[in-house]
Amino acid sequence: MKKSYLLSLVAIMIFVLLSGCNGEEKANGSNGNGGKTTIQFWHSLDGKNGEYMDALIQRFNDSQDEVKVVGTFQGSYDEAATKLQQSISANTGPDVTMLERAYVQQFAESDVLEDMSSYLKSSGLKKSDFAKGLMGHSTFNEKLVSLPLNRSTPILHVNKTILDEKGLKVPTNWEELKKVANALVVKEGGKVNRYGFTMPYDTWYPIAMISQSKGTFFNKDKTSIGFEKNDVGVKVFEYLKDMQKTGALYYPPSQDSGNIVNQMFTTGKVPMMFQSTGTIGDISQNAKFDYVTAFLPKNDVYATPTGGGNVAMLASSKNKEAAWKFIDFMMEDPDGLLQFILDTGYLPFTKKMAESKEIQDLWAKEPNRKTAYDQLKYAVDNNKSVAWPQTMHEFFSAIEAIMYDDAKIEPTLKTFKKETERILSEN
Repeated sequence: MKKSYLLSLVAIMIFVLLSGCNGEEKANGSNGNGGKTTIQFWHSLDGKNGEYMDALIQRFNDSQDEVKVVGTFQGSYDEAATKLQQSISANTGPDVTMLERAYVQQFAESDVLEDMSSYLKSSGLKKSDFAKGLMGHSTFNEKLVSLPLNRSTPILHVNKTILDEKGLKVPTNWEELKKVANALVVKEGGKVNRYGFTMPYDTWYPIAMISQSKGTFFNKDKTSIGFEKNDVGVKVFEYLKDMQKTGALYYPPSQDSGNIVNQMFTTGKVPMMFQSTGTIGDISQNAKFDYVTAFLPKNDVYATPTGGGNVAMLASSKNKEAAWKFIDFMMEDPDGLLQFILDTGYLPFTKKMAESKEIQDLWAKEPNRKTAYDQLKYAVDNNKSVAWPQTMHEFFSAIEAIMYDDAKIEPTLKTFKKETERILSEN
């Protein structure tokens, strides 16, 4: 997205509100903190994960007496990206921010993110230390503008107790998934009391299935969609709709869909679920059955998108050394993101993390947590584009029309293609 678009003017009241988000501790030196430099960190973690991030920030603040980090929850990934756009225009942005990985490119193209190459070089890390499958949204125009933070992939979550009762095996491909899901359906008087499998309302899962069918989201030239070839998109949604009609697939309401499917899974109302690896911690605590995880079933090939947030430093920060001190703590200190990952179930993203005694002991105790890391060898990010955030909303509209309103698949995807081409031509 062009810089002029990204840094568009916003209403004065929004500027004032956003300025308030920074509080009186805007990083300009000591700010009454005993000589400490205060930096602002914006993130999109709430609930239990927000508590874990608050704990990380507190550990950093307690670990030294030079920098104080003030963390602020800024809403969902979409909301946080919008607020960041507005704050940059208003010159009220934070020093460090979390960005959902697919948003990084549009900010990088606008030259508002600091190139952290020299900072990384001065640390104990290099780019090759990071898991390759999680670095696709870190370097743009030869600048290192973000690093992994709370990264995840979707995986298959399974109530193995129910599958064992039915003499069923964990599915490894689409054909097996359909058979197993249908075999798990329980109906009484035409009403479905137990579905076969589910997934949250999200673009993530159709994109995964497109990739598993050797399709791409955008075409090679980024002028149109790439999954029209060989009717890949049509076949993906036909597969989903076929199972939705039999009760094999429960497709949840769009509002709070993640929590809805998690609860259905942990209460045994659906024995299989496509969901983020980041939910393993909570599911493990609440599941009263033999709970296992597996790779997403393949169609032609195994493939998975990646997700979650990266961390970036704002080029406008007046306290870059302090900002990097915090980022480096997250990357390298055992009390940083390693502990956060142990707490949450997100992916370790450096070789040092993956090989640490803490992670190795955790994987030995809870093999479910290793699945997503092993699946990274099949990681594919083919929805990379500065236009992705706009295109994503159009794709959501297509998903809603097909999955909720029973709109015909082929014309719906043709409409989506037309909108995508319009958006891509404007960027």
